[in-house]
Amino acid sequence: MAIRMIAVDLDGTLLGSDGRCGARNLAALKAAEDAGIYVAVATGRRHCYALHVLRELRLRHETLLVSSNGAVVRNFDSTLIERTLMDTATAEWLCGHLDEFRNALVVTFDRVGPDGEDARGALVIEEFEDLQASIAHWMRNNERYIEHVRPIEDSLREDAPIQMMLCGTVERMRRAEAHMAAHPNVAGVGVIKPGVQITLNRTEYPARDLSIVDILPAGCSKGAALLRLAAARGFGADQIMAIGDNWNDLSMLEVAGFPVLMGNAPADLKAMAAERGWLSTCANDADGVAEAIFAEIPELEAAALTLAGDTGSK
Repeated sequence: MAIRMIAVDLDGTLLGSDGRCGARNLAALKAAEDAGIYVAVATGRRHCYALHVLRELRLRHETLLVSSNGAVVRNFDSTLIERTLMDTATAEWLCGHLDEFRNALVVTFDRVGPDGEDARGALVIEEFEDLQASIAHWMRNNERYIEHVRPIEDSLREDAPIQMMLCGTVERMRRAEAHMAAHPNVAGVGVIKPGVQITLNRTEYPARDLSIVDILPAGCSKGAALLRLAAARGFGADQIMAIGDNWNDLSMLEVAGFPVLMGNAPADLKAMAAERGWLSTCANDADGVAEAIFAEIPELEAAALTLAGDTGSK
């Protein structure tokens, strides 16, 4: 069965540890688009923050961007395709339910303009100190979008959010995740639970002792968004290739006919992938995306070498 869509995660997958996309990875995606294959970047970043690095790649305007772990889908030209908002009453309940962890909480609103940029207030926090300690680089890069609101519930008076996020040490975020998942209204990471209002996604970086727990409207995931996009374009999950490196990629890896796990993935996710027989590729700093694409669609490699201005060396 021919691959009709390539869905690729951003951080830790398409991007190297320097935060940039290698020429070989980019050439592989451009060769895929030239061959009529849909390309979707599926990321936990919100749309605006993803575009900070994606604009310079100059992929096609119609390239798909699944952001906020599936809550929002736009094209690279920022045309809205779909968006799921969190119920405001549920968001207010969560703020109270997360009392022990609210100093690690970020509320995210979709305030993207026609140019793809957010307005200030797209990100709302109640306290700075713990978040600054956990994700200082992210805080610096997003300073112009952040509003400080106390109590944080006041930010929900006019708009409904697209997601919330908790950031902290792996141990603390595992406790926060367990606390939420114990409630009947919440589906934990990788758990299918009917009738819930909230879905959790987790991204872990053990080497940095950092974990991010994304709190999403029920049913939102990278995998669910990709299934809808594929169906709208007339093909099924068995024709999707998904490439990811972390737990928030699990939903798309599970639904894709061609799942690929990066070599820099956490050890426990690698063990799961091995048990399931998923393809493994090299790490993000070794052009793992290109290696995976060429392994499954070898005819793209020659075109990609031309696009990259390469002579055949890797």
